[in-house]
Amino acid sequence: MNTPSDFFEILTTDPGSNARRGRLHTRHGIVETPVFMPVGTQATVKAMTPRELEEADVAMILSNAYHLKVRPGIEIIRQCGGLHAFMGWPHPILTDSGGFQVFSLATMRKIRDDGVEFNSHVDGQRLFLGPAEVMAIQRDLGSDIAMVFDECAPYPCTYESACKTTDRTLGWALNCAGQPRSEGQFIFGIVQGGAYPELRRRCAQGLVSAGFDGYAIGGVSVGEPEEVLLSSVENTTRYLPAEQPRYLMGVGVMRQIVEAVSMGVDMFDCVIPTRIARNGSAFTREGRYPVKAAVCKDDPAPIEPGCDCYACRTFSRAYVRHLLNAGEILGIRLLTIHNLHRYMAFMKEIQVALDNGVFQQFRQAVKDRIIHD
Repeated sequence: MNTPSDFFEILTTDPGSNARRGRLHTRHGIVETPVFMPVGTQATVKAMTPRELEEADVAMILSNAYHLKVRPGIEIIRQCGGLHAFMGWPHPILTDSGGFQVFSLATMRKIRDDGVEFNSHVDGQRLFLGPAEVMAIQRDLGSDIAMVFDECAPYPCTYESACKTTDRTLGWALNCAGQPRSEGQFIFGIVQGGAYPELRRRCAQGLVSAGFDGYAIGGVSVGEPEEVLLSSVENTTRYLPAEQPRYLMGVGVMRQIVEAVSMGVDMFDCVIPTRIARNGSAFTREGRYPVKAAVCKDDPAPIEPGCDCYACRTFSRAYVRHLLNAGEILGIRLLTIHNLHRYMAFMKEIQVALDNGVFQQFRQAVKDRIIHD
């Protein structure tokens, strides 16, 4: 494994919490943290071009090893020069191993000690993924950060069931740690354990003993109440090394992001900003609202007053609503541009608050300001 200083540096810390400002050093560029990664499951962030992502100040994106194996196939991507070249994105990429996707295929899978046998969600083909297979896929993709293969427990689940998934996750992680990696690639372990603090402690300590480059908090955003989610984050971060990056998987609610940052989390990903755009809603500093609503029918205001994204500089709510109701693709694209711009601006606000020593004031302002998100 690489030494922490090769990869992650902490620039400043918040005296009132465990929040910190950091910087990831990857083969494809530097990433300022806390960072939010838009999800590009199929080697594309839905409705966005790489240039538009750059214009929104996106520093790093997430893609998915399982989905890319199924379609178009790893050999095609390898022949095209790896994932960065294939999708025209020269900046850092994190690849998820596919553990959560296999978790979602509960009726189509068979879990074994050496991996998971399951049917492809595309054509029904019988497939197998284990630690060696997922690490080989991510090695061929050439991602900057590769995730170990893990098993995600559902919510709710019994202690016995969560214990089995935790033990299997630890065993798979140790196998992943011994696999070859591509040049400059970092590997993160994933902490599981469901809603059980003791299991999260045991999983975290086992992964730290193996010595990964960073650590992810998995098994959240699977239907649990917010208080359980945040409790699981706290019951994980306390056992992770302070000098290494921490990544909360699948969480994109703004108030939850701020609370997780206060617990020492550095990295986030979620489909929320792009999915909500496809459903006709916009994120703002005060929360989200439906642009498709009738109240926007003749509204000449931009999606969010004061926003400097292309969509807000150029178009009105009335126009975007018209596009959405007419089924025009541009409506979804404009909302996606805005939502991702808002998320990147939000993360920048967190960074600036940490830089200026006012994170606690910012944290409270988010609680007071965001009505719903």
